[in-house]
Amino acid sequence: MGSLKLEPAMSRLDLLAAPVAAALEVWPVDAPVDGDQVMVAPIEPDLADTAAFCEAYGVSLRESANCVIVAGRRGEVTRYAACIVLATTRADVNGVVRKQLDARKASFAPTDDAVRLTGMEYGGITPIGLPKDWPVLVDARVVAMPHVVIGSGVRHSKIAIAGPALGALPGALVIEGLAREAG
Repeated sequence: MGSLKLEPAMSRLDLLAAPVAAALEVWPVDAPVDGDQVMVAPIEPDLADTAAFCEAYGVSLRESANCVIVAGRRGEVTRYAACIVLATTRADVNGVVRKQLDARKASFAPTDDAVRLTGMEYGGITPIGLPKDWPVLVDARVVAMPHVVIGSGVRHSKIAIAGPALGALPGALVIEGLAREAG
């Protein structure tokens, strides 16, 4: 994973947002990887954005996955979901995601809402430790990757994890075609 200095995340809780650390402490025993196989590495906070991170740490965009928070609305009801897609792709928010949320309209959640509702920093939001009632929509290409780098809930670190483990997170739904190649 490039030049990242990876360590077991459970031994470096200081590198994780509180909800992420809490989720790792109750990691499912039936997950495709053990909790001690979830790795974390410190990074420079101003290099947390995907393109800058990949260039600085020698991680390919194809090994990097983004977690975007989407808000779907139908009438007065707003539902949130996390979408996990490879950095080389973009989530199909107005098609696949909108239908999964049974919403009339779907869009990226406003930054302030995403930060407040997840308890994580913008630019570091991750699918690990999200609110229990949120669906975690995972593009099938992510699950097919042996390992991917994702956020850690904070901007000063990244998590490296087996792709199949993301498809086994609580509330996860693996979807073929959730994302399209970025153009």
